[in-house]
Amino acid sequence: MTTLARIRDWLTAHPLAFDATLAFAVFACMVTASFVEPYGLHGPHFGRAPEAISVVLMVISAAALVFRRRTPLLVLIITVAASLVEVLTGEQRAPVMMAVVIALFTVASMTNRPTTWRFTLPIMAVLTAAAMLTSKLPWYAQENLGVIAWAGLAAAAGDALRSRRAFVDAIQERAERAERTREQEALRRVAEERLRIARDLHDVVAHHIALVNVQAGVASHVMDKRPDQAKEALAHVREASRSALNELRATVGLLRQSGDPEAPTEPAPGLARLDDLLDTFRAAGLPVELVHNDNGEHLQAAVDLAAYRIIQEALTNVQKHAGTGAKAEVSVLRVSRNLEITVLDNGGGGAQPEEGKGTRHPHDNARHPHDTPSPKSEGGHGLIGMRERVSALGGTCTTGPRYGGGFRVHAILPLSTEAQQSSSRSRKCL
Repeated sequence: MTTLARIRDWLTAHPLAFDATLAFAVFACMVTASFVEPYGLHGPHFGRAPEAISVVLMVISAAALVFRRRTPLLVLIITVAASLVEVLTGEQRAPVMMAVVIALFTVASMTNRPTTWRFTLPIMAVLTAAAMLTSKLPWYAQENLGVIAWAGLAAAAGDALRSRRAFVDAIQERAERAERTREQEALRRVAEERLRIARDLHDVVAHHIALVNVQAGVASHVMDKRPDQAKEALAHVREASRSALNELRATVGLLRQSGDPEAPTEPAPGLARLDDLLDTFRAAGLPVELVHNDNGEHLQAAVDLAAYRIIQEALTNVQKHAGTGAKAEVSVLRVSRNLEITVLDNGGGGAQPEEGKGTRHPHDNARHPHDTPSPKSEGGHGLIGMRERVSALGGTCTTGPRYGGGFRVHAILPLSTEAQQSSSRSRKCL
């Protein structure tokens, strides 16, 4: 770093020292200019000494500039008053006017534009009029009109500096805000990814563990009297456990780093595997009927996975809560640009109604067991996960008890990106 750069950095870090240096430089210029005789026979030359009052006024003006950052308006008033006294009492007007120029520049750079011109215009008018009235030169002489030029130049330069500072500050503030927003966006995406993985883990575990629980109960019940049926139930337990492990491995594999050779490559489940899913419930003793009109058409990956998980979670809830004798109906229908999924059950016979009050389904509570933490609802994340999946795609989801008993889950998923974008403006989940 050069010596000049070090001096500049030091003065920037010590503004009072910089102002004192500036004030001394202005005083030196005013004193030097006061010795110049502008109208000699052979042109301007050093040929006169300044008057005592001029020296006093120059000292006052220069001393005031030391405090120009602290009280810019007061410094401007002092320098203008000194310049006006110099104009009215003598002929050496130029030296003190230098301090007025610096003071005007400071006010313009440290205040605002209206304040700058409220002071600048009256100052230009007063000093110019005083110069015209007291000067021995014609009123239109450049020495008299030069006051307007110098004052206007100082105000314009100060205003330009203030605008540049505001522009730089705005850019820095925008950059800092963008950095904060980028960090918040990264945190938001991490939270969304964690929520998505947690939702998938819940769907996989809740489904397969429910099946394992049912089949294990069957095996325990018939172990002594019907060992063949017990073996069949244990085979279903083993198959459900293997499927659970495979899906857990696929889900946890999402946490692996990209390029990991051990990361799973199996595609996410979708409606193409719906028949296999329904067969697992049927094998567990839950009759399930399927109605669909998709004709095997290709779906977007997010829609396909969400549809599969919604059906899986809804049937798992039926398996766990609907009781013995329950039956389920699943419909997957394409309606216009939407995919409508409905899962119904009849309530079964596991919960006996009170006499005269009709059939009561275990789902039919004022506070639904899947919406509030309870032992039966795995902490209440099942229906919440459905709603989150549907909302993420811009669709709608309604869940609730059916008239006469049973439970109904109905979800509408937009098929196209355009439909998802338009639906997301009014996304809701009842």
